[in-house]
Amino acid sequence: MHLRTLLLSALSAPAALAALNEPCYGSGGVAGVCVTTSTCTASGGTTITGACPADASDVKCCSKTSCANGSSGNCRWSSDCAGTTVSNQCPGPGAFKCCSSGATGFGGYSAPAIPAVGGCKAVAVTGATTVVNAWPGRIRQIYCTRDCACPGTSDHCCGKAIDFMCSDAGGVPTSSGKEIAEWAMNNRATLNLKYVIWGQRIWNPSVDSVKAWTSWRSMEDRGDVTQNHWDHVHVSFN
Repeated sequence: MHLRTLLLSALSAPAALAALNEPCYGSGGVAGVCVTTSTCTASGGTTITGACPADASDVKCCSKTSCANGSSGNCRWSSDCAGTTVSNQCPGPGAFKCCSSGATGFGGYSAPAIPAVGGCKAVAVTGATTVVNAWPGRIRQIYCTRDCACPGTSDHCCGKAIDFMCSDAGGVPTSSGKEIAEWAMNNRATLNLKYVIWGQRIWNPSVDSVKAWTSWRSMEDRGDVTQNHWDHVHVSFN
């Protein structure tokens, strides 16, 4: 997608819809899921307002920090669980499970292959290497080019974007990417950053001031975990 299109979409955020059953960050940054308030209450969870994209009146971020899976049982995305998981104790989709560990289970992956310079431009290859080195074990796989003619509808078409996959598999949600996305913002000069997307939010140095991810501009609901950037951080380079 062209940057202009991305920016126009982001600036039209009030028309965006909450992404039901996708991740959010609850009170204190704990893992949450966007569900109806009735679903959250029925599951014994707690809601906060404003943490799901364009919250509908009955859709809020639901978290549940205590469930029956050992003394530290808590609800989180299974990709982020450092222990064992039990189903049917947490609100939302099946990937949001009762984890036996209170520890953050982000990453633990082998170093991903870095693409060679060619179709993937040098600025993206350098950026990919920089991010992977800064976040060892947190990036499972890297994608650079896409089968489309440059300029196309995405910086991937020109080899000037990287998708940093940071969950256990494509289409599997995680809370892991927020730290990586904010790091990319804070290291924008080193990366020669054009813009960064994580969790249905976008940040662009030519438009936005430096701020927490929670204050980034919202994007429209594109319909699934991958397109809403809940399994990878997208970084475009100049």
